[in-house]
Parts: sequence; C-alpha cells; structure tokens
Amino acid sequence: MDDVSNGALSGTTGKNLRLEAIRMNLTGSIAEQYDIYYRTHVQNLGWMGWAKNGENSGSKGLSLRLEAVEIRLVEKGSEAPGSTENAFAQPHTPSPSISYRT
Repeated sequence: MDDVSNGALSGTTGKNLRLEAIRMNLTGSIAEQYDIYYRTHVQNLGWMGWAKNGENSGSKGLSLRLEAVEIRLVEKGSEAPGSTENAFAQPHTPSPSISYRT
C-alpha cells in the first residue's frame, strides 16, 4: 500500500472483483520508529493471524472475500498485538508422488 497522502487504493474499481488479500508498508521516517501490523477477517475462515510490514494477509485462490481489516502501529521491536500464525491461506498443494507397478 502506498502512502495514504498519495491517495492509496487497494483492489480494483468497476470490475466487481472481490478483495482477497492485502499487504501494507509504512514509508518515510515513521517506518524507522514503528512496525505496521494488520489482520483480516476472511469469509468462512474468520480472523486471520497478524501480518507485519509487507507480509500477505487474507487468502489466495480460495475465492473468499475480505470482510474486515484491523490495523495497529507498534513501536519497532515490540511484540505483535496477537498471534502471527495463519495470517495467509491458500489452497494446499499436495506433494508430488509417483506410483508404479511392474
């Protein structure tokens, strides 16, 4: 996400496409003092874990919309506001396997 003063936009307009994931970064001197943490509420999954400084939050390839976003600024080096587990969901890709008979 760009600096808000530059009119940041997330997603698309006029295309009826759902927003599935986001990434946020701080810029300028504030980025030297704070980390930005954010988490998303995803359709059918609920609240995801906290993502930080440009990490993905939401889902990909599941056709699930974002329903809410929570954002917190935390002093650099401080703990996350909560769990950072499962901040991003995507379809499970099974490991390749080979089977054969002789």
